[in-house]
Amino acid sequence: MDTSVDIARDGAGTRISAVMQAIAQRIAVRSLTPGARLPSVRAFAKTMGVSISTVVEAYERLAAEGAIRSRPGSGFYVAAPLAPLSLAELGPKLDREIDPLWISRQSLDAGDDILKPGCGWLPPAWMPEEAIRRALRSLSRAPHAALTDYGVPLGLPPLRQLLARRMSEHGIVVSPDQIMLADSGTQAIDLLCRFLIEPGDTVLIDDPCYFNFHALLRAHRAKIVSVPYRPDGPDIDLFAQALTTHRPRLYITNSAVHNPTGATLSPVIAHRLLTLADQASLTIIEDDIFADFEQTPAPRLAAFDGLNKVIHIGSFSKTLSASVRCGFIAARPDWIEGLVDLKIATSFGAGRLASELVLALLTDGSYRKHVDGLRTRLAAARAETAARLKPLGVTPWLLPQAGMFLWCMLPEGVDAAEVTRMCLRDNIVLAPGNAFSLSQTAHRFLRFNVAQSSDPRLYRSLAAAVRQKS
Repeated sequence: MDTSVDIARDGAGTRISAVMQAIAQRIAVRSLTPGARLPSVRAFAKTMGVSISTVVEAYERLAAEGAIRSRPGSGFYVAAPLAPLSLAELGPKLDREIDPLWISRQSLDAGDDILKPGCGWLPPAWMPEEAIRRALRSLSRAPHAALTDYGVPLGLPPLRQLLARRMSEHGIVVSPDQIMLADSGTQAIDLLCRFLIEPGDTVLIDDPCYFNFHALLRAHRAKIVSVPYRPDGPDIDLFAQALTTHRPRLYITNSAVHNPTGATLSPVIAHRLLTLADQASLTIIEDDIFADFEQTPAPRLAAFDGLNKVIHIGSFSKTLSASVRCGFIAARPDWIEGLVDLKIATSFGAGRLASELVLALLTDGSYRKHVDGLRTRLAAARAETAARLKPLGVTPWLLPQAGMFLWCMLPEGVDAAEVTRMCLRDNIVLAPGNAFSLSQTAHRFLRFNVAQSSDPRLYRSLAAAVRQKS
């Protein structure tokens, strides 16, 4: 990671402070850990664009503060204790309006008086509350082991069997023993990053993509490279170029109901992508948490690949309940073995109670009826939201076939971060485009959750913000 800073040429003191700040930041983000050797004085002077004497003085001051220590004839070494991990320090400095972690915290902390068209989940009233209560009552009478004991390492066998049957509907042939339950889709990706990459490895993502991918990969100290995403999938020529230039270990994407764009991967792009991935020995994580929003299943990379280099994950947080944390990983058998060990090491047992609840809801008929209703309701909400945005000059990048998101472009000259800032004064939390864009090229975009966009206050506030910034 490049942690150099701009140096104002207004005096030696400023230059020395800048060098000290650059070293302190490297220690803070753990690119320099206790005992690590600092760059040589000559090399760091060249990196920072300052004189050797400036770096010498900065190192001496850091040594006097106890942050580093000198070993005569060897150089300078980090002496400070390991600093607590700060995700905010691991990435580029972003305005709060486009900082993904801040947007998530705002949405999660929001009370009933706050509108959340920028959040990534359905309103409580859209969830199958009565079916959940009924399943909980039934579960309360289950044998004591279901209520109090650890689950088996792979997860509840009947649920894994059901998941295997459900995946077959998308063309994914998988044995229940190739499925491991996780606490959520996020935990699934976290486990896979622990399993597949080391700090410094390169990971490909879409641009734009789900903004929590950025934060999660920074937590694993990965080098992140993005590829522009089009209505039919990643730009395949730039994808091939990224494979050659950066030699990534991993690619994380949504094949169907892409977040934030709502796009769908085409069969042609899927085949070309898998051919390139095979040539480059690239592993792909296919995040499929929006699968049940689809009426007609889109192509799945895991179906074409046969779970060889593609890992398929999902969860029920978006369609069932965000409070019932239950996700899954489907992968080749030898990888599942290693993932089970890692899961035991990091969380020990499976969440049996949540798994039992999900199984009950999937098998009593209520879930299928609920999802059918959701698809119809979301289709109407997508059309209504697009129609209400049109008079404001806010236009969808495409009209998705499924899902809750509209990826929309603002009028020429209007910046999404500024609009977000203004709407926040009206207690409305939006999701500006650059929160999803590693390249920071989506400043005119907003992601709207159509299920959270029915309140007239949103459109009044948005109209005022767009008028003022036009």
